[in-house]
Amino acid sequence: MAIEIKVPELGESVLEATVSRWLKKEGDFVNAGDVLVELETDKVNLEVGAKGNGILQKIEVPEGADVKVGNVLGIIDEKAAAEQGEEQKGLGEKAEPPKAEQASAEAQKTEPVAVETRPVVAQAPKEETSPRNDGQQMERQAAPQISPVAARLARDKNVDLSKITGTGNEGRVTKADVEQYLQTQTTAQVGEQPMAAEEQPPTPPQPAAGTTSPQPTPSGNRQEERTRMSRRRRTIAQRLLEATQSTAMLTTFNEIDMSAVMDLRKRRNEEFQKRFGVKLGFSSFFIKAAISALKAFPQVNAELDGEELVFKHYYDIGMAVGSSEGLVVPVIRDADLLSFAEIEKRVKDLAEKTEQGKLSIEDLRGGTFTVTNGGVFGSLLSTPILNPPQVGILGLHKIEERPIALNGQVVIRPMMYVGLSYDHRVVDGREAVQFLVHIKQVIEDPAWMLVGG
Repeated sequence: MAIEIKVPELGESVLEATVSRWLKKEGDFVNAGDVLVELETDKVNLEVGAKGNGILQKIEVPEGADVKVGNVLGIIDEKAAAEQGEEQKGLGEKAEPPKAEQASAEAQKTEPVAVETRPVVAQAPKEETSPRNDGQQMERQAAPQISPVAARLARDKNVDLSKITGTGNEGRVTKADVEQYLQTQTTAQVGEQPMAAEEQPPTPPQPAAGTTSPQPTPSGNRQEERTRMSRRRRTIAQRLLEATQSTAMLTTFNEIDMSAVMDLRKRRNEEFQKRFGVKLGFSSFFIKAAISALKAFPQVNAELDGEELVFKHYYDIGMAVGSSEGLVVPVIRDADLLSFAEIEKRVKDLAEKTEQGKLSIEDLRGGTFTVTNGGVFGSLLSTPILNPPQVGILGLHKIEERPIALNGQVVIRPMMYVGLSYDHRVVDGREAVQFLVHIKQVIEDPAWMLVGG
């Protein structure tokens, strides 16, 4: 009986995927539950497993091809597996004595004392009985430690992944690790070919006065390469372009004195961590402040649907996270109902799942407003791009000590620039500016969070 390997349901609004890599080859024996192929969608990576025991008879869709829900990826032959198992069993019973005798004879030729070699020969057939299963088990254990993009790049460049030490979570090999390895190899090859002193080119003659010196011809290794964009990268590019072309996007800026929040974290962080098992970061403060502002200015938490505005009275906050596989925006559900500790735990959990490539479709679905923090990468100021159909996104940036005028004096304070990008079709400039001022007031005086300000 043939078992079809089909593309499963990929989740809400996800209709297509790309075959990232096959973990099994044609002719391999597979058990029910074994991971056969990895699919890459614009949101998450999915693993497709075997639904029964058998031989992977045929791979219908090669790596790099696009597929839709329900497409057949390959065929598993249960009958061939049973026949092969019986045949191997019969051959094994007949072939074992000759193999043992041959191995013993060879051992006697190579070793002067035959008695010492017999125990080794007797163990040899046992080690050879299941090399395929051992290899499959090792492959299953190693596969999750390599990101799909890294694996694809390694195949394109013929890189031996066993020589690369992963820097991702739990030793996961990322695209950056492969690129660093390639750069190191290129540098080493160039360094191995020094030019001898006698081979140095002669000094070119100097041009006569009044003449123009010829432009030097570029030399050295000037390579170019073309690589196929991953499905997630293609989707990110498409959505960002759509956001700039289909919305009336505008950004307003302000700056916030972070002294009060930093002082509060300094005084309470240790106690907070002991009590809740997680650090008190900046994320919870800004999410709380954003929710307070969204309640005061509901247009920023709305959505434009044709000629109607949909005002949402719940607050699902997306946190933009950059990973080796590309930008994703996991969502914190009902953030207005969560405490500081619960928000910090959700942020930490989603960050870990992002790095490990374990985000589910549910983690990414929906969202009414987004917060992105370019400050973790050192960004001082930027204009965040909307995440449609949302009409607002808050951009956080690097905290930097700057001189400011305070009460008629120049003082040094830890300052952060913040930016709110909004869809001007839904949100007017006045509301956008007041929204950002509201966040500034709450962060500079965190007591407002306690009294519902």
